[in-house]
Amino acid sequence: MIEKLKFFLGVTRNNLWQFRTRNLFSVTIICLSFLTVGIFLSLVNNLRATARGLAANMSIVFYLDRDLAPEAVEAIRQEISRPAFVEQVGLVSPEQALERFRTNFPDLADVVAGLKGNPFPPSLELRVNARASASQEVAAFVEGLKKRPGVTDVLFNRDWVEKMQGFSRLAGAVGAFLGGILILTSFFIISNVVKLNVFARKNEIEILRMVGGTNLFIRIPFWLEGITLGLLGSLLSLALLFVVIRLFPVYLGASLGALQELLRFRYPDPGQVLALLGGGAATGFIGSATSVSKFLKV
Repeated sequence: MIEKLKFFLGVTRNNLWQFRTRNLFSVTIICLSFLTVGIFLSLVNNLRATARGLAANMSIVFYLDRDLAPEAVEAIRQEISRPAFVEQVGLVSPEQALERFRTNFPDLADVVAGLKGNPFPPSLELRVNARASASQEVAAFVEGLKKRPGVTDVLFNRDWVEKMQGFSRLAGAVGAFLGGILILTSFFIISNVVKLNVFARKNEIEILRMVGGTNLFIRIPFWLEGITLGLLGSLLSLALLFVVIRLFPVYLGASLGALQELLRFRYPDPGQVLALLGGGAATGFIGSATSVSKFLKV
């Protein structure tokens, strides 16, 4: 058994090196295919993480009428504190809001300084329990308070959570479509490469038949060849994906502005890495097995 394994590995190694030019072409196509899948997968990972972060830190801001008396403000605060899903309620005065704006947006500080008065109204910031953040109860609660006298506007980041989830689904669908086309291309390329290798080794195959080589014995080196090409391509794609993720913020991050956080890539987790490697191996195996079954009449 060990001798057979050594033979199969030796034949596979020799074939990969002997036909290295076309094998390199196959590996390149597989690499580009899985790199495309990996880029979209990394983008989906970031969008999903952003959506989870927003959901875990779900906040609602109620902007109040500037002319409200302190007693009226306190009454509204008590009212929005009652639901069980409310974790914390804090009052933000116009002065605190102005100071936050100057701290968070220093480039726009001169704009505010040129105004005669403070443009920011008082507000109440509400923190929602993460488990209840996506519930209809919270949405109904917000809609009801929008109509309450003294509340001028409401900022509810649930819409952003839903948008992030929608973007992640869209990115996943686009990545799956483009990656599927490229992987299908890889499948046909590997199939044709193995077919050419079968034709190139026609005499050797005839000799193996004459000395009693079985169908399985002849097919195994071609299968191993396809699996190796698929694994090499997917491994190379993971390495290039790591480089892309490292270099993307350096060259494009500053020009993206607010989109930088949304378009930040998160490297696939171990399970996804294994899935990509398995996908590469499976693509190579299926391509070679199909070619051998069709063109190797044994």
